[in-house]
Formats: sequence, C-alpha cells, structure tokens
Amino acid sequence: MRLLRLLPLLAALLLPAAANTAIQLAPRDAAWLKRHEGFVAEAARGGVDVLFLGDSITDGWRRPGPNGGKAVWDREIAPLRAANFGIGGDRTQHVLWRIEHGTLEGLRPRVVVLMIGTNNTGLERDGTTPRNTPAETVAGVSAIVGQLRQRLPEARVLLLAVFPRGERPDHPQRLQVNEINRGLAPLADGRHVTFLDLSPAFLAADGTLPAAVMPDFLHPREDGYTRWATALKAPLAGLLR
Repeated sequence: MRLLRLLPLLAALLLPAAANTAIQLAPRDAAWLKRHEGFVAEAARGGVDVLFLGDSITDGWRRPGPNGGKAVWDREIAPLRAANFGIGGDRTQHVLWRIEHGTLEGLRPRVVVLMIGTNNTGLERDGTTPRNTPAETVAGVSAIVGQLRQRLPEARVLLLAVFPRGERPDHPQRLQVNEINRGLAPLADGRHVTFLDLSPAFLAADGTLPAAVMPDFLHPREDGYTRWATALKAPLAGLLR
C-alpha cells in the first residue's frame, strides 16, 4: 500500500522538466515576419553605430505625438547613427529567432541597447496560463546577450533593466520585473556588457509609476521617452568613446 501511495510522486520525478519557452526560438505572424524582413534589409545597408533591440517600449520611439518618442528620437538619438529594431509584443524567444534569421547581418554597431523581457511576464491571453518565470526570462535575456557577444564581438552591450510596470510597487508584474532585474545585473562583465537600471528616472518618490510618464503603466509617453534619452546620454557617450 505504501508503494502505491508513492507511485504518483515517483512518476512526477521521472517526468522531464517543462521546457523553457523563453529560450525556444519562435517566429510570430505574417505581419511580424514582414517587419523582420524590413529590419534584415536595413541591417544589410549597415551604417549603424547604436542599435536598439527590444519590444513595444523600444518600438515606441517611432510613435509620433505626445504618446510616443519620435520627436525625442529624432532630436536626441538619431544623430548617434542609431537604428531601432524594436517590435511590439516581442518576447525573448522572438528576438532570439530574429537574431538567428539575419537581423544582425551586415551590422557593426559600436553599442547595442537591449531591453527585453516584460512580455515574458504575466499570463497568456487565456488569463490562466503563466508565460515565464523570472528565472526563465533571465535565461532568455542571457541567451540574447550571448548571441550578441558571439555575432557582434566588437560591440558593447548596454543591457537595460526591464522598465517598471504597474502603478504600485506591489503590482504582481512589477514584482516579477524586479526579480528579473536582480537576475540580469550579474550579466554585466565590466568590459563588454554594462547593466543599467533606469527605474529611478520614471518612478515617483513613493515608488508609484505616474500616469503622466506611462499612461498605461507600461508604455512611456513623450515625457517618458525624454527621461529615457536623458538618462542614456552619459552612459552612451561613455560607451561610444
């Protein structure tokens, strides 16, 4: 009888661990593939000193008007010979797929600004299935950093902490993001990879995220992009030297 009671536990121990989707290369839909192909063509033309790589927060540098960062990009970032390869909705596995399929071919940037991982947090559209744990997300970001170091050995990687999300410090995804960032910090090696946490540039003194900076408590508006550009100015200048 005792053996029968142990059988479920023994079976569970023998099952393989669930695969970490954050490191499994994955494409998305046809519209996404078209955007990727556009980046591949842009990369082939070269002429980029600073490459921004990420998700919708990076993609938002293209958005015009008060809810986007285009004016700030044109004024502060574009003069650095910068390119924006952010795609809204991307997770670590999508960026890994893009890297494997040509998004860096032809590029020789001096600095790569990477921020990715916020879309690996939380739940899938069904509202019940978790996406990735913080540790899985860290593994995904680490894999991207590894690919950047392998494919662009002369580039400096400026790894940004995932931006805060959720209005209050105890928001579930804010807590996940905080844990991810603690796992990302050790990826800095003092030479090729620099870790930079810009959270203080966006948060109020009490730790809340102002709607004036990120109206949906995730995506910056123009004021948020201004804060981002200001906080990047000195670190980028140092790396470009």
